[in-house]
Amino acid sequence: MKIASYRVDGRDGIAMVGADETLLFDIAALWPELGLAAPAPHHMIELIESGPEAMAALRAHQPATSRGIPLGLATLLPPVRRPSKIICLALNNSANSDRILSGPSHPATFLKPASALLGHGGHIELRPSDGRVHPEPELAVIIGREGKRIAARDALQHVFGYTVHNDITGATMRGEDTFHYRAIHPAQDGSLEPRYVDTWVSYPGRYKGSDTFACMGPWLTTADAIPDPHKLAIACHHQGRTVTEDNTGNLTYKTAEVIAFVSRYMTLWPGDIISLGTALRRSAIGGAVQNIDLAAMGGPVSVSIEGIGTLSNGVRMIEETRT
Repeated sequence: MKIASYRVDGRDGIAMVGADETLLFDIAALWPELGLAAPAPHHMIELIESGPEAMAALRAHQPATSRGIPLGLATLLPPVRRPSKIICLALNNSANSDRILSGPSHPATFLKPASALLGHGGHIELRPSDGRVHPEPELAVIIGREGKRIAARDALQHVFGYTVHNDITGATMRGEDTFHYRAIHPAQDGSLEPRYVDTWVSYPGRYKGSDTFACMGPWLTTADAIPDPHKLAIACHHQGRTVTEDNTGNLTYKTAEVIAFVSRYMTLWPGDIISLGTALRRSAIGGAVQNIDLAAMGGPVSVSIEGIGTLSNGVRMIEETRT
């Protein structure tokens, strides 16, 4: 089942996506027909928290076509509007192995704020000073059950569904926000004198978390419809040209072990999102996603994942903010 967050005539809601992806069926309007005691959900986290009985009833329901809202009349919003956190994985593709000079032997993560989210059809907003900005096509997992210290064998039971994420990355801003400095380490000989170690460190708050830098959608596909999240074709297109093609099987760390690892440090709540890392193994145009400078080249840019759909976004240059 595919479920969308949407807006029509200034009203927000969540909807089942029709089989041919041309109609939306508002879930709150259908709810009285399901015979459930729980109140109708009006956003995705409420639906996730409604539980398996409600989801089973919804999955079995066949709404009349006449009750559908034409997709063309709706604005599609990010599937989860305000997750408590968006956790992203860095360099989680086996194609990166020969480029990593040193790194951790476990998933490396960073966070994006919910304010960075942008739905299907929206415009990525860039300023001239942002410099080079490129897309990164990724599969994202939406958490369905709260959990902490989740065992890998149980991890997929905590997944509500999957969606498409275009992890917009400001390469120029990354360079500007990277420190090369002498880190202070404890002395090795027991003395009180510290050691100084040359170190490079970058903080992704701006170059990963700016507004519109987490394009997500067009909807989510529930976990029951994705038997294996690591057998999905994924592709990125820019202005109609294929930039890269890959398969989620090439991700180094897979969904279950990522959930197990992350939940050791962060309690996962319903609606939380984990983005599994960039697909980039094969490039159909002899380049890489890093060659697509959205600031200079504009849009549209799209990401397609088998079994979910295609997320497409334009690009809009905006005025600099004066400080």
